[in-house]
Formats: sequence, C-alpha cells, structure tokens
Amino acid sequence: MAVKIRLARRGRKKLSLYDVVVADSRAPRDGKFIEKIGTYNPLTVPASIDLDDNKAFDWLMKGAQPSDTVRAMLSYRGVMLRRHLQIGVAKGAITQEQADAKLAEWVKAKQDKIQSKIDGVAKAKQTAAKARKDAEAKVREARAEAIRKKAEVAAATPAEPAAEETPAEPQA
Repeated sequence: MAVKIRLARRGRKKLSLYDVVVADSRAPRDGKFIEKIGTYNPLTVPASIDLDDNKAFDWLMKGAQPSDTVRAMLSYRGVMLRRHLQIGVAKGAITQEQADAKLAEWVKAKQDKIQSKIDGVAKAKQTAAKARKDAEAKVREARAEAIRKKAEVAAATPAEPAAEETPAEPQA
C-alpha cells in the first residue's frame, strides 16, 4: 500500500483550513485517512503550521511520500533535514550527536527568522495604523479650519436688514 502525507481540506468557502494527514494514496482527498498529524492555516501571516514533527518524521522514515505542499511544510519545520541527517547517521557518515547539533543550530536560526518576520508584520501593521490615524487627524483639522473660516466670514459680514420698516411719511 502506497502511503502519502498530504492535506485534507476543511473549513468553509474562502476560509480554508487543512489537516495534515497520512493516508492511502488511493483514498479521496477528504476521505479516509490513517492518522492526522497536524493542521495548516494559510490565511494567517505567516501561515500557521501546527505539526507533530515526531510523527511526521516516523512516517517519513517508514517510507510515506509527502505531497509537494506538505514537503515544503516539512522542510520549513526541519523534518526533512532531520530525515536527511538520520539517513547519514544510519550510513555512518556522521554521528548522532553531530546530527543533533546541526539540527538544533538550524532550528534556532529558523526560529529567529520566523520571529523577525512576525515582528516585521506587526510593526508594518502599527505603522499603517499610525499613518491612517494621522491622515484622519489632518482631515479633521482641515474641516475644523473650514468651519472656523466660515464662522469668521459670517461674523464679519453684518447681517443685512430684512426690509427695515420705517414709518412712512404722510403725504399731504
């Protein structure tokens, strides 16, 4: 039986969420699966990937083939690197301690990169909000200035008498 690690869609129209599942390759996309190993939400920035790395690694070592999208997610999380290093350990190219050290170093660098991305997005959001607020304040000040000038013009111009009625002189 060919086993695949792939995405199963859930969620509603235009608000998709995905489960990362291990399934028989002949099963339909949203059909029967062997095990659910995580979730994926592409709508957040950056996309949130909640994945049980150990289960994914075990299935990869058993021969499960990831789909292209899941392969990218596993690479992003370091599972593919861990598999690569473990194969090197099995062949005797490196020791387990060296493999663990390389993986830990890579994971730390990746976490720093992800955190900087999250911080950059938050800072951009704050900057955009501040720019919006400044633009609104500018518009509000312009309106207040226009109202003030209109009031000054109205106060400076004397009100025209609306047909002053003076007693008419009697005609003789």
